[in-house]
Amino acid sequence: MDTLLKTHNKLEFLHPLHGFSEKVSNLNSSKLQNQELRCGLRKSHMKLSRTGLVKASSSALLELVPETKKESLDFELPMYDPSKGLVVDLAVVGGGPAGLAVAQQVSAAGLSVCSIDPSPKLIWPNNYGVWVDEFEAMDLLDCLDTTWSGAVVFIDEQTKKDLDRPYGRVNRKQLKSKMLQKCISNGVKFHQAKVNKVIHEEDKSLLICNDGVTIQAAVVLDATGFSRCLVQYDKPYNPGYQVAYGILAEVEEHPFDVDKMVFMDWRDSHLNNNIELKERNARIPTFLYAMPFSSNRIFLEETSLVARPGVPMKDIQDRMVARLRHLGIKIKSIEEDEHCVIPMGAPFQCSLKELLELVVQLGWCILQLVIWLQGLWQQLLLLQMR
Repeated sequence: MDTLLKTHNKLEFLHPLHGFSEKVSNLNSSKLQNQELRCGLRKSHMKLSRTGLVKASSSALLELVPETKKESLDFELPMYDPSKGLVVDLAVVGGGPAGLAVAQQVSAAGLSVCSIDPSPKLIWPNNYGVWVDEFEAMDLLDCLDTTWSGAVVFIDEQTKKDLDRPYGRVNRKQLKSKMLQKCISNGVKFHQAKVNKVIHEEDKSLLICNDGVTIQAAVVLDATGFSRCLVQYDKPYNPGYQVAYGILAEVEEHPFDVDKMVFMDWRDSHLNNNIELKERNARIPTFLYAMPFSSNRIFLEETSLVARPGVPMKDIQDRMVARLRHLGIKIKSIEEDEHCVIPMGAPFQCSLKELLELVVQLGWCILQLVIWLQGLWQQLLLLQMR
């Protein structure tokens, strides 16, 4: 497993200024990494510890996970018309929070934007938590379905830090609806397809989609997330990984204050009876992130902040089960679960010189976009790390 996680993806920067010939990205490596990080979801319910005692594994918990139900939004999107042969200012590949945020802001500045995604109406699957004041500044308070007066961090068994800053859980359906509506109002066009490749010419780029349509754009933004399917690097791509496993569950009870969310619980006394897990946690610790909605409904997520190679998903799940058992949390049912594997840190796709050349070619509006994107990436990183 570790060997697979160390394998470099052969990704390189796809821009004509770079001078690279077109190469085939080794996307299978990325898929294998994701599969390995998520392994062990349906194994035997029992296992032997070092002491020879039989203990319940994470599989018993996972048997409670329901089948994933995908939900889509119900409204019409203005679609891109390939017959017109227009060159848009920006093509955004990927309709996640980052992709739609960029499409919304750039179109608000008067630039033409096309958002490309195979399922543009699909509601995002992951849970998102944010500081309330940050969403208030962006006029997104109506996109929070639950708020807490503050947060708490457990550093160890004796040390606790209270954070006097309101925290909220994002209503994914409301947030995507609002962002799509603003994009529509700003004139963003949508295309439902996957982008197979990008061909960069001197004055524009051609996005070749799997439905046979070619979209022309002055600038292309890869917002495809984990896969980074269009980005190519001039250095080996070997990031660290943030890995997390979370469940939204009904429980008999839990020990947390419902007025505060648990931002990080680094305590490890729940591993005292498992030498193997204790040693692994000492090398690469994980923490619990929890959003209590009531006395018997709670979102729980065990997280490895960052490691290279990433912590295997099975390891994350085993640590979560041990923690919940120690806290006396008994799961009655699971509404949904999520597997998060987020690359952390990577070489820049281009040099400063190349970026400046690009700015000169495309104008000061792109410089403003780059500056804005830098701030956006920082905010999204904080959002992902919670």
